[in-house]
This record gives sequence, C-alpha cells and structure tokens, in this order.
Amino acid sequence: MNRGWMNRTMMMVTGMTLVLALVLLAGCGGSNNDVQDDPTAGMGTDQVEDLPPPPVAEDTTDQIPATPDYDTMDPAEYGVDDVFFAFDQYELDNESMGILSANARAMREAGTTILISGHCDERGTLEYNLALGEKRANAVRDYLVSLGVSKSKLRVTSYGENRPFSRGSTEDAWAQNRRAHFERP
Repeated sequence: MNRGWMNRTMMMVTGMTLVLALVLLAGCGGSNNDVQDDPTAGMGTDQVEDLPPPPVAEDTTDQIPATPDYDTMDPAEYGVDDVFFAFDQYELDNESMGILSANARAMREAGTTILISGHCDERGTLEYNLALGEKRANAVRDYLVSLGVSKSKLRVTSYGENRPFSRGSTEDAWAQNRRAHFERP
C-alpha cells in the first residue's frame, strides 16, 4: 500500500471526526436552561407585550434597621415632649394630659428608663422652687404610670430654677421655664 495515501486518509478521517465532534458539542453544549428560562421563547412579538415584567429583587443593603436604638436617643427624638405649668402650680391641665398621653405611647414602645426633671422660673426661694419642681416631676410621673408606663422606668428629679430653658425675667421666659422635661438618665 501507498503510505502517502494512508496518511492522507487518516488525516481526513481525523479531521472529519474532529469536525463531527465539534458539531455535536455545539449542538449539545450547555443546558437547555436558556430556552426554558425564557418565557418568551416560541412566542411571536405580539404575545411578548402581554407578559408582566420580571420581579425585581429588593435592595436591602442601605435600609435602616426597623427598630431604633432608643437607649442612645434623647426622648425628644422619638416624640416625647415637655409639659408646662402655670405659675406656682403643679397640677396638670388638659393640654398637658394630652401631651402626656402621646408621650406614654412613645415611652411604652421605647421601653427605656427616662428622667423627668421638674423646673421652675426664677421667682421664689431656692428651696421653694426645688420642692415645686419635684412636685411637678412627681405629678407627671404619676400620670404616666396611670397611662401604663412602668414606674420602674421613670426617675424624677428637681432642678428648681437652676437650669433655665430661657434666660430673662419676662413672662415669656418664665413660662418656658415652668416645665417638666424628659431626658436620658
């Protein structure tokens, strides 16, 4: 036999085998997932428009935690407001009780300990104002407890006239200083 012819025949068979293998691999390459995952496969263009858009995954990387850290927040940051008193009074009026009702809801949700500080204007003696400030703080605490706030979560103190909110000797300044204030202990 002619060796040249055999070499050519072998090369041709090898080449054809290689081409056939590549064709088979290309036809079988990968899975049919591309076709199965495409809901529009086999549809005309008029049918594609009726499909709803694919769901979009929600990005949760920049979301704020659902529960605030009340232990590090000032009570005013979560809706607890001061209440104010008339001159030389520690009884709660209707406006103060309304504010305290809203405060009680926020305090129950927060579940943290809160300091209620009683304040007075500059009129009166130091001793008298300290006692009046304490009566104001106690009146607020007692009302909050009646609204379901745990007494163990409430502390009271009096600063009397020592920590004024507003400086000055006018009726407006005095009215701002006659208050019960809420803060972190």
